[in-house]
Amino acid sequence: MSFENLTSKFQVIFKKLRRKGRLNPKDIQEACRDIKLALLQADVNFRVVKEIIANISKKAEGKEVMQSLTPGQQVIKIVKSELTRIMEGGESDLNLSPFPPTIIMLVGLYGCGKTTTCAKLGYYLKQKGHSSMLVAADPYRPAASEQLKILGKRIDIPVYTGSEEGSPVDIVKSSKILAEKEMYDFLLIDTSGRLHIDEGLMEELRLMKEEISPNEVLLVVDAMTGQEAVNIAKTFNEKLDISGVILTKLDSDARGGAGLSINMVIGKPIKFVGVGEGLSDLSRFYPERMASRIIGMGDVFSLIEKVEKAIDEKKARELEYRLKKERFDLEDFLDQLKVIKKIGSFDQILSMIPGLPKTGKEEVDKKEKEMVKIEAIINSMTREERRNPEIISGSRKKRVAYGSGTTLQDVNRVLRQFNQLKMMMKNINKFSKKDLPFQI
Repeated sequence: MSFENLTSKFQVIFKKLRRKGRLNPKDIQEACRDIKLALLQADVNFRVVKEIIANISKKAEGKEVMQSLTPGQQVIKIVKSELTRIMEGGESDLNLSPFPPTIIMLVGLYGCGKTTTCAKLGYYLKQKGHSSMLVAADPYRPAASEQLKILGKRIDIPVYTGSEEGSPVDIVKSSKILAEKEMYDFLLIDTSGRLHIDEGLMEELRLMKEEISPNEVLLVVDAMTGQEAVNIAKTFNEKLDISGVILTKLDSDARGGAGLSINMVIGKPIKFVGVGEGLSDLSRFYPERMASRIIGMGDVFSLIEKVEKAIDEKKARELEYRLKKERFDLEDFLDQLKVIKKIGSFDQILSMIPGLPKTGKEEVDKKEKEMVKIEAIINSMTREERRNPEIISGSRKKRVAYGSGTTLQDVNRVLRQFNQLKMMMKNINKFSKKDLPFQI
C-alpha cells in the first residue's frame, strides 16, 4: 500500500503516546510535531497538514483527552477522525441516470492509467450485475483502441471504437446512440490524455462533455505523481467541473499523501481506488476504512468483502460437509490456497488485519513463494494421490519433487503441514459434536 511509510511512522508516534499514563500539553505538542512531519514527508499538501494539526492539537488538549484513563488511545481516535474528515466530501456513489445508459467519462493525463481503469470499472460494474460498453475515444495514442479491445475481451465486455476518420467528439456521440439502442446500463468512455495539460486537450474534453452530457466526469490520477496530482486535479476541475476522482497505483510504494489532499483542495470526492494490476483490483473508496489502515488499525470490512467475493457458496457448503465427514484432502487444501490468492496478496491481506505487527517485505515475499511452491507440489500429484495422500510412498514423493521443481524435503514438509491441519480440523469437529449444556 502506498501509505506504508506513513503507517509505520504513525505506529511509532502512537506507541510513545500509549506508554504514557497521563498526557501534558508538551506531550501533545511533541506528538503533533511528529504527525506534521510524517504527513509532509508523505507528500500531503501543506495547507491540508496545517489544518489537520490545528484540529488535532485543539481536540487533544481538551478536557476529555487530558483527564482520560487512556489519553493515548483518545489521541489516536482524534487522528483517525481528522484523516477521515479530510478524505470525505460530496456524494461518493455513482450518479446514475434515470434513463440508461449512465455515461461516465474518464479524463486525465497520459500515463495515469485511464485505459486500464476504464476496463477495471467495467469489470467492477459487471460484478454488480450491470451491462456496460467501453468506448475507445483516444485516436491519438498508438494502439490505445487495441489495448482497450484486448482488455474488453478478457472481461467479456464490448468495446466501441467508431470509424478511423472520426474525431473523439464523433466517436462519443455515435457510441451514445448505440448504447441507447442496445440498452446498456453504462457507457464508459476512455478519453485521450497528454503529457501535460494544454488548452487543446481541455477544449476537446469540454466539447465531448457538451455533446453527450455525461452523468459523471471522473478524473483518473496516478497516486505516484505526488503534489503534482493536486495541481492536475485543480486544473481539470476548473476547466471541466469534474464530479469525482479515481486514484490509481495506490498499491505502489510511493508516498501517496497527495491522495489525502485532493478532496480538501478541490472539494470533489475520491470515488474509486486502484489497488493492484489485476482487472479486479478496483475498489470503492471508503474514507473511514482508508484512515483506519493508514494509522495501522486495519480494515476488517474490506477484508470481509474480499473473502465473500472470493468464496463460492456451493463449494463452501461442500467443504463444510467434507470437514464434518472427515474427508478433507489435498484437493480441498489446494482449493483453499486458490481462494487466498483470489482475496489478494499477503501484503494486502495483512494490511487489513488490525493489531498485526508490520511484516517486512522480505517476509511477505517468502510467504508468497512458499504458497507457490505448495501449489506446484500438489499440482504435481495425481488425482488419486491428492485424494488419498497416505498412498504417497518414497518413490512417489521423488516423482512429485522432480515434477514440481522442488526437493524431497519440501514435499515431506507439505504433507506434514497437511496432516497437522487435518488433525486440527478433526479435533475441532469432535468438539463441535459434543453435547453442550446450552445452545450456541
